[in-house]
Amino acid sequence: MITKEYLGASSIAGPLMVVEGVKGVGYEELVEIKSKDRFTLGKVLEVSGDKAVIQLFESPQGLDPQSLRIHFTGKSLRLGVSLEMLGRVLDGLGRPRDGGAPPLAENFIDINGRPINPFSRAYPNEFIETGISSIDGLNVLVRGQKLPIFSGSGMPHMRIAAQIVRQAKVLKSGESFAVIFAGMGITFEEANFLIKDFEASGAMERTTVFLNLANEPVIERIAIPRVTLTLAEYLAFNHNYHVLVILADMTNYCEALREVSAARKEIPGRRGYPGYMYTDLSTIYERAGRIQGKIGSITQIPILTMPEDDRTHPIPDLTGYITEGQVFLSRALHRKGIYPPVDVLPSLSRLMTKGIGAGKTREDHSDLSNQLFSAYARGREARELAIILGEGALLDVDKKFLRFADVFETRFLRQGEYESRSVIETLEKSWQILSLLPVEELKRVRKEFITKYLDKYLSQVGDVQEENIL
Repeated sequence: MITKEYLGASSIAGPLMVVEGVKGVGYEELVEIKSKDRFTLGKVLEVSGDKAVIQLFESPQGLDPQSLRIHFTGKSLRLGVSLEMLGRVLDGLGRPRDGGAPPLAENFIDINGRPINPFSRAYPNEFIETGISSIDGLNVLVRGQKLPIFSGSGMPHMRIAAQIVRQAKVLKSGESFAVIFAGMGITFEEANFLIKDFEASGAMERTTVFLNLANEPVIERIAIPRVTLTLAEYLAFNHNYHVLVILADMTNYCEALREVSAARKEIPGRRGYPGYMYTDLSTIYERAGRIQGKIGSITQIPILTMPEDDRTHPIPDLTGYITEGQVFLSRALHRKGIYPPVDVLPSLSRLMTKGIGAGKTREDHSDLSNQLFSAYARGREARELAIILGEGALLDVDKKFLRFADVFETRFLRQGEYESRSVIETLEKSWQILSLLPVEELKRVRKEFITKYLDKYLSQVGDVQEENIL
């Protein structure tokens, strides 16, 4: 392919550079920009007549537009991928951040990827164990699913992400499992915590970390999810890995998208975000899944912080339309010292029923989940009534549900940051706290399951109450 080099740019505005007099330049084409003492990469964002708008991957500070040598390479941005990238810390373009040598590439792949043909998609139906009861018991993560965590400023979403990286596994033995963590616009403290935690736990051996810190170029932030998913697709569909991709923080990604859109003087949409943000997010989220005839899979956990805890904000709103559910973190539970502070009532995994049951988790899983949701919701209602009327005004059965809600939060939702519970332990704990309620109130569990699993806990009700009711 013929490539051309041009001398000088007509203007630089923020992360964008305009070059005039170009011919044969294509959209998304990779651009190499050289000055006297710097080498910078960019990509073609727009072509109009003989003008090309280039998106810079690094800060333009110190660049003299007139003295630049601009080389259009004739190809899109590609990532050199290999198994050597497992255990490494890389930047948003796949370059080493850990002081090691660049991984030896086995192949070079366009980071924009190709959409999975809907006809070729295999339905997600296999359970992934995270070791966290509020997820494994009530909001199950299924292999090939995209299940975001909706958090807020100051919440422990990074600690939860680190815990999932340490503990996540597929239950089938002998299958290769890898984690790819993409940190977008995160702080140095967060990045340092994550890397040290991965190394200390031994999870780093099966993990690749792509990092873009808060003080680094926003354009690289836009590339990170696509770079991450390019490696994930290579591991999953070329080497049969089950890959868990964690994207944090998608809010920072969307802010970078808005900044570039404003620099291009595009007409803004809701709250200043570009009108195409839904389409842009879908090109990231829809790269999760399974392909018929392929062993590997890609499962996504995007993490986003809702500005002002607003669930109607465009970022969580659009994300919820694309993904198969969501896990909400509760500030109220966080203030009560409950970790992880998962608010299970508004949380949802739309593929949960496909990933649980006999042969996957256990036969009683679905009934248990429904009963826990119902009982906890009724307990929360009783708690609100007690605040208004006083606990003495409640019926005896409502007092039992109120006590159940307290025990549910302190024994089921709360668990140690380094405590990994198997799904069987989670189900057993569910039966244990359900034994606090009268059997006739367990209307969402089949009688044969009550007979098989609950009887052994009925004699322990008094001890459970005395030890755990606040």
